[in-house]
Amino acid sequence: MTMWKETPNNQGFLPVAVADAKVAATHAGYMQKSPDNLDSIKLHAGHVLNALDPSVEPKGPGSGFGVKRAAAGALQHIQLAAKSEGASKGVQTHAGHVSASLADVNEWTDQAIATAQKIRAATSASAAAPLVTELIAQTNNIANGVDANKDGSIGWQTGEGGLAQAQQHMGLMMKGEGL
Repeated sequence: MTMWKETPNNQGFLPVAVADAKVAATHAGYMQKSPDNLDSIKLHAGHVLNALDPSVEPKGPGSGFGVKRAAAGALQHIQLAAKSEGASKGVQTHAGHVSASLADVNEWTDQAIATAQKIRAATSASAAAPLVTELIAQTNNIANGVDANKDGSIGWQTGEGGLAQAQQHMGLMMKGEGL
């Protein structure tokens, strides 16, 4: 849960996803600083792509692992933990919560990648502007989740949970297991 040999600095998948999501959201926000400069917008769209999926854009400020790969790895491992023989009720319960949030992250990451690619294909800053707004929202959702049901809070449920909710429930699970 806390380390993996293929990740940067042998960190766990979830911390890598969180760190790269922060890079993606930061660079999505940078696009608003020069809204009339298409080259700057495209540069930062590339940085977002690098943080989300370095197989799409290998150069940039991300870890080189990417949200997409890290979230997929975390999802696979949490599901394996829940299905393992002797998994406690707490592991099974929180694994469901973490899985729902990570499934959202995977979906939103694919959407954000598509949006960033559209930004890079834009022929004018004015054409890119609505896509920039969309990408900022998408990267925020990846990191923090979204109050999809408008009840005033962001839960782990499908359509709401982001990396923050996955991290919260991973922490609850680990605490319950004495880790």
